[in-house]
Amino acid sequence: MTIDHETRFAVHPEAAAAMGTEELRHHFLIQELFQPGRIRLTYTHYDRMIVGGAVPGGEPLALETIRPNGTARFLERRELVVVHVGGGGAEIGVGGETHRLKARDMLYVGLGQEVTFRSADAADPARLYLLSAPAHKALPTRHIPHEAAKRIDLGARETSNERSIFQYTTTIETCQIVVGMTKLADGSVWNTMPAHVHDRRMEAYLYFDIADTARVFHLMGEPSETRHIVMANEEAVVSPPWSIHSGCGTAAYSFVWAMAGDNVDYTDMDPAPLQDLR
Repeated sequence: MTIDHETRFAVHPEAAAAMGTEELRHHFLIQELFQPGRIRLTYTHYDRMIVGGAVPGGEPLALETIRPNGTARFLERRELVVVHVGGGGAEIGVGGETHRLKARDMLYVGLGQEVTFRSADAADPARLYLLSAPAHKALPTRHIPHEAAKRIDLGARETSNERSIFQYTTTIETCQIVVGMTKLADGSVWNTMPAHVHDRRMEAYLYFDIADTARVFHLMGEPSETRHIVMANEEAVVSPPWSIHSGCGTAAYSFVWAMAGDNVDYTDMDPAPLQDLR
């Protein structure tokens, strides 16, 4: 089998407030997602979201089930989103059909399907970011090219948070998963600030397009008890429903955000005003 997996359990906010640096990183940071010739998955107890990465080489990689799923097939009771975040083109097999993804494209795969990943060029393998959540009905497979995503421009240069948000899943029907991408404008470093929480759903961030010498300071925690995790390129972080999720980079970066939970409305959030942060 070419799949590795681990499990992350839910953490109470009072427990998180007492954690030091290494404990926070152990519980919330996901590293080494993209390993050549392998699929790496993290099964979380936050709305049962699975966060993973796949880097197919010369041979295709099959998305096989893992023990935490408790099912014979990976998507037997789940839906899947695949986001192309690096490398050459990708060829994703779903139910006998092949979907070709280029950089920044997204593919939604509904409940019940079998999935394989292949790189169009083994010398330049695709780096595929995987997100999966429980599903209650089968929905059609949909390929969303980056240029077809719904674009929203937010922020301002004066506040160093000018950014473009690309909403992928808001253009299609899903069971509960919501996925998009944010790219910071030149000279801007802050994302999602002023911050917010949404108690009805969790979130996961993948930071990428970060220079080797740069870092992103990801802010988390209750608004009255914030913490930070220093993140490098192509690392992901799990954000509990009670936590803010914002960040500031030392240089340009992009990130993929994904949510699962009770509400798929993108605007469903509770503001955390700057003057209330501690």
